[in-house]
Amino acid sequence: MQLPAEAVTTTALLEVVRISALPTRQGDPYPGRAGAQWIGSEAAGALALIESLPGSEQHRCGFSPGWSVRAYADMLDPVLFEAAFCFSCHEVRRHGTAVPPAQATQFFDADSPHARALLALFRAAAP
Repeated sequence: MQLPAEAVTTTALLEVVRISALPTRQGDPYPGRAGAQWIGSEAAGALALIESLPGSEQHRCGFSPGWSVRAYADMLDPVLFEAAFCFSCHEVRRHGTAVPPAQATQFFDADSPHARALLALFRAAAP
């Protein structure tokens, strides 16, 4: 999976969010409770895991994401990018100051070992 290269190199903190609803407007953050905050090697490891997700074809479920990550630089505002993951339709939707329009939507193999490992990390970070 392709992540914005500049954002990956400048990310200092990743925040895990358990999504409770869809945003009311495009580009707004996904509502939900923030769980873990990963810094240093934890953040780098999670980003590497996300980047290693193999691609997939689109599955239809209506996009019902359960988890997102928000990437921040040293300053905690604005969000470099937020990536919301739907493990049912294998879709990731991203937005933020570092996301080019061509990278706003991607598809991943939710049944792959890397995706299962990512889901396990999300579940362990649940508030």
